[in-house]
Amino acid sequence: MRGSDDRPGALFSYVDIEARVPRGHPLRAIRVVANEALAALSGEFSALYAATGRPSIAPERRLRALLLQAFYSVRSERQLVERIEFDLLFRWFVGLGVDDSVWDATTFTRNRDRLLAGAIAAKFLAALLANPRVKRLLSSEHFSVDGTLIEAWASMKSFRPKDGSGEPPAPGRNGERDFRGEARTNATHASTTDPDAKLFRKGMGKEAKLCFMGHALMENRNGLVVGAVATRASGHAERLAALHLIEPRAERARAVTLAGDKNFDTANFVMECREINVTPHVAQNTAGRASAIDARTTRHPGYAASQRIRKRIEEAFGWAKTIAGLKKARHRGLAKVDWQFTLAMAAYNLIRLPKLMRAHA
Repeated sequence: MRGSDDRPGALFSYVDIEARVPRGHPLRAIRVVANEALAALSGEFSALYAATGRPSIAPERRLRALLLQAFYSVRSERQLVERIEFDLLFRWFVGLGVDDSVWDATTFTRNRDRLLAGAIAAKFLAALLANPRVKRLLSSEHFSVDGTLIEAWASMKSFRPKDGSGEPPAPGRNGERDFRGEARTNATHASTTDPDAKLFRKGMGKEAKLCFMGHALMENRNGLVVGAVATRASGHAERLAALHLIEPRAERARAVTLAGDKNFDTANFVMECREINVTPHVAQNTAGRASAIDARTTRHPGYAASQRIRKRIEEAFGWAKTIAGLKKARHRGLAKVDWQFTLAMAAYNLIRLPKLMRAHA
């Protein structure tokens, strides 16, 4: 018998939103781990808000919504709020009921500034790693580090002389501008829309772009990101960020190892690593010069193992750019790009943690 296509209205619904989500859905395990980290940050959240006044968007709900934005490649926060309005899965993960009203997109965006001021993204990543069930998965001895370029939310037409000279773009929404014969460098030029963005190119023969750099420190046992930071793009940024990320991990009696690509094979970087009790397992750069590390390091089996494992970090960057939308920054300013990058690295860990926990149960 053919079913009817009529849709009769119902006055009441007796099915709870919890029952709408399948028991085996991947987000169930992710939500448990995320909620444990958010609960550990309750004191940090309380310090950011006044004791009186009109209640704002709960910071726990806001962070869960931003995690969904990374998981499902939602392009903007306005589209994210629209998706939460009609998607029961999104409502369940965020913590809204079927009849709860969804926030205005502008209010949702403005509430980010409070969490940004409290460095909540970095604290969320730290709380995630401090979970006892996660902590036993981490290596405390062997790490890898790498950096990646993040294209800035700024047009090359905005890269103009700092002294105010130079012709402005032609009239119109996207007016043309002729750069022929103009020597542009970070010393003489800056972006008018995002002064923190720097002109940088990935390598010889590559085009120069306005961009930032994201840096991640990964432990080598299970490939989880244990540190993340975004910086202005420069030739020294990767090595400086690597030292900043590994230094807190090196405060132990036994030296830790740090794997990296050929960009880290410099005499200064190797020397500074050894001064802070870090053994540099970086790839040797012998293009026209001698490597900063010798057979005393490369002869050990652990060096070869570090070189194999360090490539896992490229998987994290690939996921962040293709899925979490980090190929181009969504925000302007170094602080906001750092927030976006750190939260994306935390989301990458959350994607992998349920499977790792089951394997080591």
